Amino acid sequence: MTKPNIDRTKPSSARVWNYILGGRDNFEIDRMVGDQVRQSFPAIVKVAQEQRKFLVRAVTHLVGAGIRQFLDIGTGLPTANNTHEVAQRLDSKARVVYVDNDPLVLAHARALLNSSPEGSTDYVDSDVEKPARIVGKAKRTLDFDRPIGITMLGILGNVADYAEARSIVEHLLREVPSGSYLVVSDGTNTSNEIVEGQRIANQSGHPYHLRSPEEIIGYFDGLDLVEPGVVSIPHWRPEVSPLPPALDGYCGVGRKP
Repeated sequence: MTKPNIDRTKPSSARVWNYILGGRDNFEIDRMVGDQVRQSFPAIVKVAQEQRKFLVRAVTHLVGAGIRQFLDIGTGLPTANNTHEVAQRLDSKARVVYVDNDPLVLAHARALLNSSPEGSTDYVDSDVEKPARIVGKAKRTLDFDRPIGITMLGILGNVADYAEARSIVEHLLREVPSGSYLVVSDGTNTSNEIVEGQRIANQSGHPYHLRSPEEIIGYFDGLDLVEPGVVSIPHWRPEVSPLPPALDGYCGVGRKP
């Protein structure tokens, strides 16, 4: 396998997130940014952990709703309970396409994200800003005449312009049939602490654009929102009671009519 061409002088969203989650697939520049963010916004660790739990709950719900194909955009570095692992535990024939533009993610994906024999897993090297390329490559594995679950966790905040982010989502949804689902989770500007933490990260070369809860809701325009709608990440169908404290990140799941 060709050795990935990795720029170790610039932080990577996937590697910074890996560091915050306690992983080892990161470099000094990623750890520096991660430490700066954690210092000003300690809850970022909880946000990262809860977003992973939300992925498991959302994929589980989609499989229960009959979805057997997934397009995971903004994969991040492999960890426990990746999309294909969750889906194929419930149905070994599930098919998953991962999308990311970090060469280290792709190197790990090829080595670690192995499909069940009955299912299929593929990988697309692409920026989120290129939905036509993503769809074209994903068609190698997914049948776009059948419903698909599109997951976009922590990725749309990498698109600076909100109108462009909306346009990307709309393009993807036009490509999938009725009965498909959109799963979104992103950081929100709902506290001074997260706004300050992100300001520091932006200055360190790790740009990310926090959205308002209303903007997260906007991604689901025209879709049928799954209860409880767009809510703080730990409040989407939690497996604990009472509800855990809200966090500065919102999520939701919507079905294309």
